[in-house]
Amino acid sequence: MKSFIWPENTKDARAVQVALKDKVKTIPLRKKPELIAGVDAAFSEDKVIGVICLYTYPELTLIEEAFAVKKISFPYVPGFLSFREGPAIVEALNGLELKPDVILFDGQGIAHPKGLGLASHIGVLLDVPTIGCAKSRLVGEYKEPGLKKGAWSPLKYHGKVVGSVLRTRDHVRPVFVSPGHRIDLRSSLEIVLGCTRKFRIPEPLRRADSLSKKIKREL
Repeated sequence: MKSFIWPENTKDARAVQVALKDKVKTIPLRKKPELIAGVDAAFSEDKVIGVICLYTYPELTLIEEAFAVKKISFPYVPGFLSFREGPAIVEALNGLELKPDVILFDGQGIAHPKGLGLASHIGVLLDVPTIGCAKSRLVGEYKEPGLKKGAWSPLKYHGKVVGSVLRTRDHVRPVFVSPGHRIDLRSSLEIVLGCTRKFRIPEPLRRADSLSKKIKREL
């Protein structure tokens, strides 16, 4: 079981971001994934709920779920969300019996002001391939992609491609996909599309979101 010391102020958190950013690797996946996890977090008063749902891939059969509830230890500051959600997410991941080959996050990968969004941060800490799949843009400029499922356009920040704007369903708002760690943009797009069925959001993330809200209600 992996545990980490999490900073509780922005000065220390900024130093962590600087240190971890250089460890992020955007490289092709080494092997085809067989297990994909979706991660989400919810907040309830002074607590954060981290949820993980594990699926077979490409069949998308749910095989395992885990969650953790932690006291919030970091203030709400844009660009530092991983320090609020991270402790509960890592604890939930530690609760899985099987280890995912790739983890999808409802958040950013390298498409982040410091190049270290939630997916990149947790990916580096756990040394596992991760993808950010967010509902909205945090940084960068882009042209609207085509209207058919699978159409995408590059997301550029300071002249560099940091992700993509991907249409996961015909005529539905796109999602913002960025590599987290140990994966490249092409593989990230392939996996997000491979995890998307009838809805805009990939199935592992939809399930994690639903479960986090259910636990929040029960709290």
